[in-house]
Amino acid sequence: MSSGSDLVRFVESVLGVSIGESVTDSMIVIATTSLAVVLGLLFFLWKKSASERSRDVKPLVAPKAVSLKGEEDDDAVAAAGKTKVTIFYGTQTGTAEGFAKALAEEIKARYEKAAVKVVDLDDYADDDEQYEEKLKKETLAFFMVATYGDGEPTDNAARFYKWFTEGNEREPWVQQLMYGVFGLGNRQYEHFNKIAMVLDEKLSEQGAKRLIEVGLGDDDQCIEDDFTAWRELLWPELDRLLRDEDDENTASTPYTAAIPEYRVVIHEPAVMHIEDNYSNRANGNASYDIHHPCRVNVAVQRELHKPESDRSCIHLEFDISGTGITYETGDHVGVYADNCIETVEEAAMLLSQPLDLLFSVHTDNEEGTSLGSSLPPPFPGPCTVRTALARYADLLNPPRKAALIALAAHATEPSEAERLKFLSSPQGKDEYAQWVAGSQRSLIEVMAAFPSAKPPLGVFFAAVAPRLQHRYYSISSSPRFVPNRVHVTCALVYGPTPTGRIHRGVCSTWMKNAVPLEKSRDCSLAPIFIRQSNFKLPADPSIPVLMVGPGTGLAPFRGFLEERMVLKEEGAELGPSILFFGCRNRRMDFIYEDELNNFVEQGALSELIVAFSREGPQKEYVQHKMMDKASYIWSVISKGGYLYVCGDAKGMARDVHRTLHTIVQEQGSMDSSKTESFVKKLQMEGRYLRDVW
Repeated sequence: MSSGSDLVRFVESVLGVSIGESVTDSMIVIATTSLAVVLGLLFFLWKKSASERSRDVKPLVAPKAVSLKGEEDDDAVAAAGKTKVTIFYGTQTGTAEGFAKALAEEIKARYEKAAVKVVDLDDYADDDEQYEEKLKKETLAFFMVATYGDGEPTDNAARFYKWFTEGNEREPWVQQLMYGVFGLGNRQYEHFNKIAMVLDEKLSEQGAKRLIEVGLGDDDQCIEDDFTAWRELLWPELDRLLRDEDDENTASTPYTAAIPEYRVVIHEPAVMHIEDNYSNRANGNASYDIHHPCRVNVAVQRELHKPESDRSCIHLEFDISGTGITYETGDHVGVYADNCIETVEEAAMLLSQPLDLLFSVHTDNEEGTSLGSSLPPPFPGPCTVRTALARYADLLNPPRKAALIALAAHATEPSEAERLKFLSSPQGKDEYAQWVAGSQRSLIEVMAAFPSAKPPLGVFFAAVAPRLQHRYYSISSSPRFVPNRVHVTCALVYGPTPTGRIHRGVCSTWMKNAVPLEKSRDCSLAPIFIRQSNFKLPADPSIPVLMVGPGTGLAPFRGFLEERMVLKEEGAELGPSILFFGCRNRRMDFIYEDELNNFVEQGALSELIVAFSREGPQKEYVQHKMMDKASYIWSVISKGGYLYVCGDAKGMARDVHRTLHTIVQEQGSMDSSKTESFVKKLQMEGRYLRDVW
């Protein structure tokens, strides 16, 4: 076959026409040249269109996280022309960690030259010297820190906070650090955002450059809105530091955070369950903490209120024999409790998931690549949906706005999706505050109101339901009195919410329903761990002590008095002691009445003073009884004695604090300024201690 006829057939096939037999070579050349021109023109137009489309504004997507592990990584970041950005967090419930990760994701999406890492303050350094060595290499850092308890740092930030605030003046290296602080607190508490404000002040005093004013998040309102507002003030400052002139990610580019989602693997029922990572086996190197609790039996459970009471308070004893767990009088016990079965079943129904479905969650894809740093650590698996909902999902607190966004993305009914988006938007701020937060609507209540929103398990556990948290209790026993037991005194949380739903506290309900070993071999178990406290009796037992603890605030003082009983039996000389206790009515809620009277009889307690708030014509509380003993209280605290307060921070502890100021001012004949200084000195010396929540 000739090359001319081959070319004709090719042109015919491309154009889809028949040219015929009688065609000259020149005609073929013209036709093929024309075809080449047409194809070239089409290719040019396509490229031009693609180029214009690439210049359209697109939502930013965060790049893969940069792994920074050591000095080599720091050098690599510098060599790549990137700026290292470190975001630290101190968290008690996971919110500060979530904010830190969200900030990191958006910084990575906005600024190509930023190399971002998120760091747990407790994991940053092994010892105090390493803190300084590592911080010398930081140039741009942000701190997301919560204030917990009586103006204290969270457990994972305590070591860093103590080192930074109590140490000597820093060397000039601090002056090269640019920083920002966002605090998480609650205005209902006396020391609102104390940790964030002190950290911000100390950094500034030492010469670090404040990039943005300290953010004061208020969990009594909507802390997410506070964080969003603070973050918006941050971008202009970071634009100046991290944006290149030719950076495509312009300030006007909208950013939409990706909804976190675990990879979920469904397992056959034959696969062995890994129900948890809790241990109840004793071993020589056992070390139990918040991440590695120990599963123990409930040995004793009994009701402390009398039958006439319409409320409930539980005495519970955990059996720690053979576990290696140790504690000191005044410490706290962290307890992991399960959601009740009714709550679990309702959640499974709303998700349309079978309770016995066996699954596991993963933070990487099948190839082993990370799905993103914003994902919370996975819980142990495989486990059933029943176990996951009972043990790992916070189902009864009001959902955060991020959870509403995730629900909206999986709502099949358009009107429901729009409503959820509105509630999570700045425009819906007031309605969210009223309909969700103000009405105390739980996550499962909100899901029931939007039945078409059925997120898959990977989204539900990563983005909708926060991790169910442990609860802390002041231990109400002394190991010197009961060496193999940890006692807890717990008031049942039970009552109607504004929507009419009866709210049942997760841990207190579990304790109310717990089956003790003394009643059944098939007893209740719970994972627990000990948290050390500075709420301790004086080392010298002859020093006078004053204790103020109404209701379950009595708990640590029961331990104190047990310890004093042992000390007395061992021949120690005990100083005078007074306990101010309060309850409503002696016939209903005078808890541990016989024990307290016995402590007085045995000489472990000098005087028991009880305020009954519902017996007389007027309500009488512990602070009123304190005023009756004002001169004695002054004589104790002005001569080296100790004052302890335990209980509700929002009401009782604040009232007792004011009463203390009044006593000092009146009995010590001081003005308000000197009174304030005196009380602060008591606190600094560790002679005015509070265990409040």
